[in-house]
Amino acid sequence: MPDNKPLITSRRTLLKTASCGFGYFALAGLLGSVAPEVLAEDLLSPANPLAPKRPNFTPKAKRIIFLYMEGSMSTLDTFQYKEALQKSAGKSGPGGGTLTPSKFQFKQYGQSGAWFSELMPNIGTRADDLCFLRGLYTDTPAHPQAVVQLHTGSANAALTRPSMGAWLLYGLGTENQDLPGFITINPTIDFGGAVNYGSAFLPAYYQGTPISDQGAMPNIEAASPKSLQREQLDLIQDMNRGLAATPGAPEAVDGVIKSYELGFRMQDKVPALLDISKEPQHVLDAYGVKPGPWGSFARQCVMARRLNEAGVRFIEIRQPGWDHHTNLHQGLIDQCRMIDQPTAALLADLKQRGLLDDTLVLFGSEFGRLPTSEGADGRDHNITGYSMFLAGAGVKKGFSYGATDELGMKAVEGRMHINDLHATMLALMGLDHEQLTYRYAGRNFRLTDVAGVVQTGVFV
Repeated sequence: MPDNKPLITSRRTLLKTASCGFGYFALAGLLGSVAPEVLAEDLLSPANPLAPKRPNFTPKAKRIIFLYMEGSMSTLDTFQYKEALQKSAGKSGPGGGTLTPSKFQFKQYGQSGAWFSELMPNIGTRADDLCFLRGLYTDTPAHPQAVVQLHTGSANAALTRPSMGAWLLYGLGTENQDLPGFITINPTIDFGGAVNYGSAFLPAYYQGTPISDQGAMPNIEAASPKSLQREQLDLIQDMNRGLAATPGAPEAVDGVIKSYELGFRMQDKVPALLDISKEPQHVLDAYGVKPGPWGSFARQCVMARRLNEAGVRFIEIRQPGWDHHTNLHQGLIDQCRMIDQPTAALLADLKQRGLLDDTLVLFGSEFGRLPTSEGADGRDHNITGYSMFLAGAGVKKGFSYGATDELGMKAVEGRMHINDLHATMLALMGLDHEQLTYRYAGRNFRLTDVAGVVQTGVFV
């Protein structure tokens, strides 16, 4: 079939009227059902490239929820207590600058005795469910590069790499054939934008589906009766298949065909799944759901639990606003008010429903903050030592792995690079990071680039 401009325009117009305009975003569940024992070699099978795949070894976790604090939360003021820093006010720091204790009171929680500041009393109650990563470090103090490296394993701007979620779909497929396997809620529009949930050189159907905390999805224009939509879509698909059969047709056409089918099927499933108003009031109250921007993160947490329960492989939710070069004190108060109760409620809810037994939760930022002051009320970036925490399937509970020095400046024990974090997360999902490769531009690529060591010390 000739590929001329009027035909392409007509196809796109018709697609929108059919309410299936997901483009390359809704590319998760495809037609048919393939048994879980399909081998990894069948990963790119034209029949269903996102069917469930056999992992390299028995997984400890089946799904991941990433709670991303964009802008670099100051862990020294939240969940990384340093007694020496508290006693060093006004002294010169090892790299220059004035050492500045946290203004917030800390106390210990649970049998593990984990320290949390007064900003996180609710998360503190979950202390014995958490596995702290205390010796993290990364490569660049610039947000755009560090954010992209956290999500893709590489800060190399010359070649965009696939994101964490895309690699997981490539390696494991999706559990639910009617839903995307990788969803990102309120994804960043800065610091790399769509790169952080993209598939790069992997086939397009592995990239993430972005939604808002209101449940809105891109390019959905409701309208026609479903029977008419089906007729319109059948016509579109006939044209697309004709184009795909043409010699020299773009490889992306097959992904478009599959995405349109999923877009049609998702109309029944997704709106109901994302409608958190159907949750009992006591659940909404537990998460602290409220209207407006102050309730955004709480809504995301409820949606994440619902999506996880439905079998979505990788879910990322995001809270921006942690870049506190100034206004550190009040800024942290405001930010933690928005994330403390919902995060604790999500962990409790997952545990109560038995979902934490096969779900891995990651909480953290692209890097940390220095123990020295910046201006009157701020902290600058710290890439040499900071903390995140894990919870759920396969990791030790009430446990701290690694450490920074007494001031919180540098990782000195259990040092864990971002590549190591990715290797460890993949291992928990049953994937060998050295075998999860994709050949592109003459060489094999992987999420961990040419590095990464699995930190088995965090495993149960």
